[in-house]
Amino acid sequence: MSTTVTTHQTKWWSGGKSPFNLEYGKVMMWYFLMSDAFTFGAFLISYGTIRFSQNFWPDPNVVFNAFPGAGHANLPLAFVSVMTFILIISSVTMVLAVHAGHKGDKQGVMKWLFWTIVGGVAFLSCQAWEWHHLITGEHAVLVNGKIEMWGQNMRHNPWGPIAEGITFNGEHVRTPGPVAFGGYFYGITGFHGFHVFSGVIINIVMLLMTQKGAFERRGHYLMIEKAGLYWHFVDLVWVFVFLCFYLI
Repeated sequence: MSTTVTTHQTKWWSGGKSPFNLEYGKVMMWYFLMSDAFTFGAFLISYGTIRFSQNFWPDPNVVFNAFPGAGHANLPLAFVSVMTFILIISSVTMVLAVHAGHKGDKQGVMKWLFWTIVGGVAFLSCQAWEWHHLITGEHAVLVNGKIEMWGQNMRHNPWGPIAEGITFNGEHVRTPGPVAFGGYFYGITGFHGFHVFSGVIINIVMLLMTQKGAFERRGHYLMIEKAGLYWHFVDLVWVFVFLCFYLI
């Protein structure tokens, strides 16, 4: 006597394109971006907690008021606005690269990837100038009754409250500010800068692969789309970094 075993397979979707039909690499990229978003979120929440627990915090209009080639002109947030504009434009060129990939336009992908890389390098160059200016700058600070010249670093914060009635070279002398400002600023903007640098390297690799026809042989440009997801994430994170450090 023989027994026949019948198996029943559940069919989850019976109409149109399956919602589960996602490319593995793209799903994994989304998982990575979600975990990275939690990391940035933890950093920014920590920053906010420390900041609002302090009685005084440096005014971004005072800290970030320099512009290359403008001498001592007071231009609050002008330079970081240029940085933000560069990053936004690079996001637009990345969209155009992905769009060209969908159409199988090899030359278009190469052109827009190149400009995306240029935008990333320009942003990193601007950030390097900003860091150098803050670290090497000399600001009069009243320390134990003596005036010292400080730059902004991880140990010194020259952007404390103004010392009433004391000036140096025609400018107000300040007292030391909260040390945590430097650590959070360099830590978080540096972490974001590392992501931008990684994105530039990824885009260079994508450009070289496109140039050599790797995606044409595969018959699709999905890798460009994955690189685009990462680049847009980096741009989005900068919006929150810009808000927390430069605006609030």
